[in-house]
Amino acid sequence: MSILPITEADLHAHADGRLAPARRAEVDAYLAAHPDDAARVRAWAGQNDALHALFDPVLDEPLTAHMTAPLRARPRGVRHWPWQALAAGLALALLGGGAGWSLRGAAERDARLASIEAGAPFPQPAFSGLAHQAAVAHVVYSPDVRRPVEVGADQEDQLVAWLSKRLGSKIHPPHLGKLGYELIGGRLLPGASGPVAQFMYHDGAGQRLTLYVSTEQAQNKDTGFRFAKEGPVNVFYWIDGKFGYALSAGIEKGELARVATAVYEQLEGPV
Repeated sequence: MSILPITEADLHAHADGRLAPARRAEVDAYLAAHPDDAARVRAWAGQNDALHALFDPVLDEPLTAHMTAPLRARPRGVRHWPWQALAAGLALALLGGGAGWSLRGAAERDARLASIEAGAPFPQPAFSGLAHQAAVAHVVYSPDVRRPVEVGADQEDQLVAWLSKRLGSKIHPPHLGKLGYELIGGRLLPGASGPVAQFMYHDGAGQRLTLYVSTEQAQNKDTGFRFAKEGPVNVFYWIDGKFGYALSAGIEKGELARVATAVYEQLEGPV
């Protein structure tokens, strides 16, 4: 009996764990002979695990009295969706909404950089939309094997010009080669009220980190570096004027703080 050709849909179903045992065995044999496709499937499966780690806790949150009120007590004509599906859908589709934290003043900056390097805890603000948006973007795009960015580092000048034009402000990717991270490239993403940019880096072992840049933070007046842990992703984030920056990676906090310090210092310096 001939085996049906392995399709892209089969590969996605394999990553999602939705194949029947017999078909899974056929796809396993195919992947053993096609390492590039096998790497893609592993990346997709890892992305699924990371998204579950980010959003599954929402499903365990207790329902409020309003959510559990009988349907007859609610206004007629209002559609009602299962709360768990709504919560997960909103988290994925809207990516939270926005607050960030600024850093101003050289003395204040030095004190906060020292705190980061010492691993001191950071008070968490009431809203961490910037960190959450950045973490979701990191989880979605960093595992991509074939096209993690829209414009590669080999076209850095064009990348900077394009993203700066779309954001309406001059931006540039920090250079992190001295820390062992090289620029892969960048992409344009939707933000809460306009476009945002994402720059992606990797080290020699393939570990990726992303810098999320928003220009939607003019109304945020809080100051300071902040740290957040979004599922498997660690995030350092801060605001400088209208800009919001968030550095995300699946690396330990101290290492990410070291890179965040270098990123901040470069962004504060001459372009």
